[in-house]
Amino acid sequence: MRITPSRSLAVLISGASLLAVAACGNSSGSGTSSEGKDSAKPAASGGSSAPVTVAASTNVYGDIVKSVGGDKVEVTSFISDPDQDPHSYEADTRNQLVLSKAALVVENGGGYDDFMDRMLKSAGNSSADVLNAVKISGKTAPEGGELNEHVWYDLPTVAKLADRIAAALGKAAPADADAFQANAEKFKAALKPLEDKEAALKKAHGGEAIGITEPVPLYMTEAAGLVNKTPEDFSEAIEEGDDVSPKVLRDTLALYQDKKVAALVYNSQTSGPQTEKVADAAKSAGVPEVPVTETLPKGEDYLTWMGATIDSLADALGK
Repeated sequence: MRITPSRSLAVLISGASLLAVAACGNSSGSGTSSEGKDSAKPAASGGSSAPVTVAASTNVYGDIVKSVGGDKVEVTSFISDPDQDPHSYEADTRNQLVLSKAALVVENGGGYDDFMDRMLKSAGNSSADVLNAVKISGKTAPEGGELNEHVWYDLPTVAKLADRIAAALGKAAPADADAFQANAEKFKAALKPLEDKEAALKKAHGGEAIGITEPVPLYMTEAAGLVNKTPEDFSEAIEEGDDVSPKVLRDTLALYQDKKVAALVYNSQTSGPQTEKVADAAKSAGVPEVPVTETLPKGEDYLTWMGATIDSLADALGK
């Protein structure tokens, strides 16, 4: 889901507040990502350089950075509350301070987190290495359609991002470059079983129809060979926070009432009257529901989160 000014993401930084931040000294960011689990545990670093300071727009990217950087990075993830609608997030002067000191910035791009670029420019930090996940993915909008910017649900893109993170960290801390690259290779190796799960899901359920509330999970569901039957006008309207027309809503509800889809894959971090009607229709028809999120759930890292989501999808389709 796109995080835009129209969805209440405001960057309200006045000259006076910037002076206040400068006077505060070391102010912390809004959250720090967790380290990777055993499957991609960072290798020990032999360097003695200070940790590389990194700013990530969400804890998804912050966690990937930690998997590659280990204890040689200091990561602040701006959007990190799994119980919060990311679109209600408001960047603040603490974020500005973190960006002013960051050696590496990791953002999603594609219109999802434009506040990062605006704040980085305001911070006057032209030396930061900025990694844009959408640009790294190489994905573009289909002809006549909208770009699906939720590229963290695309495992090949995340593998490319891990390599770029390792290179950027190695540039910032050359003594630890080999360790960063080794960690990236280990992280990418841990992605392979997840890709195998998607392939197995495609073999078992390829071609089956599903419904969504938003485009958030589509890279994963497409990799699994599943076909999204939700009217595009519905998912786009929900993503942008717009009202859905009565006809489009009726057409969407009919997918569940007539059992034309095998599962509903919905964004559990955002809800409203129209998505609740869809969820109710799915429940009434006995259509399994699979929740997805835009940020890491508490206690999980990127790998366990993606693995659990694929497993939930497989379980729902197997019912």
